[in-house]
Amino acid sequence: MAQDEWREMAARVRNWGRWGDEDQLGTLNYITPEKISRAAHAVKRGIRFSLAIPVDAYGPQGAHGYRRNPIHMMALDGGDEEANRVLRDWEAGGQQEEDITGLWDNGPMRWNDDIIIMPLQAGTQWDGLAHVYYDGQLYNGYPATSVTSAGATKDGIDHVGRAGGIMGRGVLLDVARHLGVQRLDASFVIGTDLLDEIVDAQGVALEEGDILVIRTGWWTHFLEHRDPDSWLAGSPGVSWRVAEWLHERRIGAIAADNIAVEVIAPEVENHFLLFHMLAIRDMGMTLGEIWDLEALAEDCARDGVYEFFLLTAPLVVPGGIGSPINPVAIK
Repeated sequence: MAQDEWREMAARVRNWGRWGDEDQLGTLNYITPEKISRAAHAVKRGIRFSLAIPVDAYGPQGAHGYRRNPIHMMALDGGDEEANRVLRDWEAGGQQEEDITGLWDNGPMRWNDDIIIMPLQAGTQWDGLAHVYYDGQLYNGYPATSVTSAGATKDGIDHVGRAGGIMGRGVLLDVARHLGVQRLDASFVIGTDLLDEIVDAQGVALEEGDILVIRTGWWTHFLEHRDPDSWLAGSPGVSWRVAEWLHERRIGAIAADNIAVEVIAPEVENHFLLFHMLAIRDMGMTLGEIWDLEALAEDCARDGVYEFFLLTAPLVVPGGIGSPINPVAIK
């Protein structure tokens, strides 16, 4: 019965063709220039909050598996000035080493360079529309085979980057604070009735094109335990039934401070991440994951203002499935 209900909802929320047969932005089309201009008026104090977790080797993804923590390395640093004597006579060296030693020998110029190696969805991120599919199709009916080993030829995150990123009116719904807890339990399911209750309690009015930001408090679990295994073992989040609630309100995008926006424990047996499939594949809704909402939530609770201007910009990675971001909320 639940599987049938999910399939029926998928048909109701599907936005394929709504913005044309070639569309690859989905519900971001709700965030019009007029919406962005109006959202700028939410800035009253000019105070800024970064909603990103650190990009380092000690994050929640762990050191193993297909998606792991970033690796940051230096390519050139201050200690390499001493290595100049070695580089000058290094038989395995090439033109770059020769150029560097020449500069160091003949002038005061010095510099540092670094490298980062990471899955594009290892930390604070946007999931692109090529990320999730079922029945052999991506958002807007593109075939799943349009994603190859060379990248996503359709629905790639680069379309969002080239469009200028995702910005507009952000609205925080602080579920954990509303329920009087530091964080929700790992299996807690956020339903539509609870979201309506929080909207009323916080005194906010959701508008078409809003970027909804959900605080479960789950990021505090990782900050306290620093254990990727327990962080990834479960997570509270929204129910798959929230998809239709978002569809009816024409929300532009949704993000949360947990692993996957939705609850990790399957609500329907053998059906994993049902909300992902409805939101990304059917609705064309970009999902933001692993955001740090603690400082923003504290400020919103103090002044009672839960709206802000939200600015995020994914990297323009041609064919990229997702992108790391540093979301900034401005109040």
